[in-house]
Order: sequence, then C-alpha cells, then structure tokens
Amino acid sequence: MLVTLNEVLRDAKKNKYAVGLFNTVNLEMAVGVLAAAEELRSPVIIGSAECLLCYSGLDDLANMLLPMAKRASVPVVLHFDHGLTEENVKKAIALGFSSVMYDCSTLGFEENLGAVKAICDYSHSKGITVEAEIGHVGTDEISVPSDAYTDPDEAKRFAEFTGCDALAIAVGTSHGAYKFKPKLDFDRIEKIASMIDAPLVLHGGSGLTDDDFRRAIASGISKINIFTDINCACVKAAHDAYAEGKGMTDVMGAMSEAVKQATMKKMLLFGSQGRA
Repeated sequence: MLVTLNEVLRDAKKNKYAVGLFNTVNLEMAVGVLAAAEELRSPVIIGSAECLLCYSGLDDLANMLLPMAKRASVPVVLHFDHGLTEENVKKAIALGFSSVMYDCSTLGFEENLGAVKAICDYSHSKGITVEAEIGHVGTDEISVPSDAYTDPDEAKRFAEFTGCDALAIAVGTSHGAYKFKPKLDFDRIEKIASMIDAPLVLHGGSGLTDDDFRRAIASGISKINIFTDINCACVKAAHDAYAEGKGMTDVMGAMSEAVKQATMKKMLLFGSQGRA
C-alpha cells in the first residue's frame, strides 16, 4: 500500500527502530526490495535520488514503482530523494510520489530555511510529506569536518519553522563507499532527537558497522538511506550468474534475490521486521 513518511516514521520514532530507504534504479532492484519487505512484514521506503536520474528518469520510475507500491501488502513510501531543483521535486509530486526530499543543504541556513518552508507548504497542501537536510553529509572522497555537523539549535529552529516531516542531519557519515572510517557523533543525534518532533534521518548508511547502526537508532535515528550495499549486491549477482551464452533473463532472478537478501539483512538490523 502506498503511504507517506508520516505513516511509517512516527511509529519508528516512538518505538526506537528505523525504516530503510532503499534506492531502486531498475526493476530487479525494486523486486528484491519489495520481496524483502513482504517476507519480513516490514514497512519500506523505495525511490531514487536526483543524482541517479541519468540511469532511470522520473517518468519511468513512477510508471514502474507506483503500481508496485500500491499492490504491496505492506506500507511502501515512494520517495524522491535529494531533490536538488524545485522543478524536479514538483514533477515527482505530480507523478505520484508520496514523499519528496528538497535538499538545499549547500545553501546558507536562511536560504535553506526559506526554500524548504515553501516546498513544505506546497507539498502538504497536496498530502505529500517532505524531508529536508541541514548540515553537510560528505562524499566518499572526503571525511566530514566537525564544523559541518548539524547544530542542534539550528535543527530545532529549522524543523519548527519549515514544518518538515523528517530531517536529515550531518553527524559524521558520507555518501557512497567509505574511504575514511566514519566517526559518528551519537551524543549529537540524541540531543537533536530530544529537541525536535520530526523523525531524524541518517544519510550515507552503506558501509557503517552494525554497531554504528544500532547506536544511531538507539540515539534517535528513524530513517536510514541505503544504496551502495544493494547496488553492489545486484551487480555482483549478475556477474556471478553470467556464463558464455547466457542472457539477461538468465541473471535477473539472481540479481533480485541478492538485493532481497541484502535488504533483509538491513531490515533485521534496523528492527523494522514485523512492524507492517
């Protein structure tokens, strides 16, 4: 069933577990993620990010993922992650996405505040939930300097002014595969979680240790973004299943199964099983 962030994250925040966003850029990945959610009776968030639209466009993703989300027997949020332009965020809403992220975190605080407030007003009028971000989550090329971490007082002001439904915070993670060992600020997560009502989001989840995830969730994280882990599992399965003379249809099942197993591992770690 298609739902919004509020319908899955409020319970996660209350009961101290996390719901995973698993970015899905093709059918095999989507099949694997949703099969994992169905088997474990877990709520799930699927979708893609603006930086991935060069692989699968918004129109194609909506045509593929929206019917799949609606058919599922578990709650499924269809989320447009890291929307960088107002145009694409509004397009995702028009196409049927139930949730969007408007990422203005590279702007100054006041600019971010105003831009996200406007999108929240627009989205909420249409029944769509909004995720935002303050602070700076790094890339796989750099470690994150502590002065880029989210300031708790700014987080409180931001959440209250914009009315965002979820807030991604910078606490030491990076996007992509890690080249530097992350050092998460769990005290900062706990402090921010105690100050705002909006559920907190951890970006750059692939590559963290199981203990990192458990401590982050215990400290107040309610949504965790995963892409690299399932992306790599999918292509490895295709590689391992291929042999001379085989075609795409010979490896599709293995790709979906690998994504399913990788997704289930994370769902069990996040504690979302049986919550649907």
